[in-house]
Amino acid sequence: MRKNKGKPNTTEKEFVFEYKAGRNHCVLKVPLQFPVQENISDLHGRLMLLHKIPCFVENDLKSRLLAFIERETLEDYDRAAEAALQRLSVGEVDINKLANSWAKAYAETTLEHARPEEPSWDEDFADVYHELIHSPASETLLNLEHNYYVSVSELISERDMELKKLQERQAAEMNKVMQELGKTMSDHDVNTVAAQHFDAQQVLENKWASELKQVTGIQKQEYQEWVIKLHQDLHNPNNSTINEEIKVQSGQLAEAGELGARHFEEQRQLEESFTIHLGAQLKTMHNLRLVRANVLDFCKHRRHGSGGAKLRRLQTALSLYSASLCGLVLLVDNRVNSYSGIKRDFATVSKECTDFHFPRLSEQLDVIQQVVLYARAQRSSKQRDQQEMQRNGSSDEKSKNIERNSSNILPGEFYITRHSNLSEVHIVFHLCVDDNVRSGNLTARDPAIMGLRNILKVCCTHDITTITIPLLLVHDMSEEMTIPWCLKRAELVFKCVKGFMMEMASWDGGISRTVQFLVPQSISEEMFYQLSNMLPQIFRVSSTLTLTSKR
Repeated sequence: MRKNKGKPNTTEKEFVFEYKAGRNHCVLKVPLQFPVQENISDLHGRLMLLHKIPCFVENDLKSRLLAFIERETLEDYDRAAEAALQRLSVGEVDINKLANSWAKAYAETTLEHARPEEPSWDEDFADVYHELIHSPASETLLNLEHNYYVSVSELISERDMELKKLQERQAAEMNKVMQELGKTMSDHDVNTVAAQHFDAQQVLENKWASELKQVTGIQKQEYQEWVIKLHQDLHNPNNSTINEEIKVQSGQLAEAGELGARHFEEQRQLEESFTIHLGAQLKTMHNLRLVRANVLDFCKHRRHGSGGAKLRRLQTALSLYSASLCGLVLLVDNRVNSYSGIKRDFATVSKECTDFHFPRLSEQLDVIQQVVLYARAQRSSKQRDQQEMQRNGSSDEKSKNIERNSSNILPGEFYITRHSNLSEVHIVFHLCVDDNVRSGNLTARDPAIMGLRNILKVCCTHDITTITIPLLLVHDMSEEMTIPWCLKRAELVFKCVKGFMMEMASWDGGISRTVQFLVPQSISEEMFYQLSNMLPQIFRVSSTLTLTSKR
């Protein structure tokens, strides 16, 4: 036995095993590091393989190895205990300090001394809300939420009007400056005026952003306190003041909805529903829908207060804290922000109504950004370690690329945001895609397709029973997306999703789910019906229901 200089508190001991193979007497000597950290079965298997030990002594080797490790480990513990007692007897260790550390360790590891878990406000509020929304008070809750929503909508309308007036005034001022360019004005004067206009817009936008943040924060606090108070009053029959304070007449609600309304253009929505049974032996029924609509239609609230919109809002609220959540796949670029494109439009929609249950979208994105940075740092560290071991030029280039884009995500990766203020969605999967999704040579191994598989797997493990997927992997059509392109892309996605759904049985035990395939609003009716004819051929549909409606 000898001390190992490379690793502190470890010793090296030699394991000796003797056996006979025919007339030969064989001796196996192997140095082992104590304490042994690895699995004994794995160590035994490596010894058998590396030293070509005959199979007829396999069990004997394993029993001898196990006995040797147990014996030597016990001896090490005994020696360490004797040394500790010796230090204690000669006064090298403070008895009071040792007793205190033992008492602390015992209290931290013993259940009877553990501190009771403090109740979480979020969990308590979720339980209270779930109970109220499934009670006769549900209409009162929705009416209050709608009033808050109308209030925020009016504030947003005022903001948009003020920004519009500022832009018109600045445009008129810039036209006058351009007319005087070369006469009394120079290029420097034009740049100065443009900079002043930009600063004025920033100041105004920051002012309204701050006001909206303050209003939504006050609404969230008032709403949560009111929900708790309502729950308490409902359990106290003698106190009915809360119902009088918050009672909203249906006529006033409709009038308020029309007052703050921004009328959306009614567009004809096409929808076709299918029922399928998938599985080898135990078949599971699933619902499929092919829908032509804008992706943000599943997020926007209808400000005109229609009955259908109210029913959708009620359904979303009823399933908020349930095992039947609704998800939506949103195709985004590789930057975790809400500054451009569909991300900006989605952020605008999410700000139109206060989220009373989850953090604001901007706060969730900040947390996700920190997680992405941490994950990239870990991945970069591993890649540098591999680079030192392999000394490969291609790995150098990949490592530099990861370091250069450490704040971005890769195609096929996605991040998740939670919402209670959207019309028909609780969970949004922000799937990163690149320009390759617009090409015609997409394959089943493309990162976007594999991202859909991972999203469906998350749905199975987190009680998301309804998921909406962009069928063509784009939200907007362009000139290169011809009819053959659309049919080829739809066939690829249909077949891949069917394969992923058949895998679901091994992921969740065969739970019935609803998958909605979304196509852009600009798709023609003829193209839509060609896609609806393709779907039953691929999925072997059991029944069909065709719907044509307006949203």
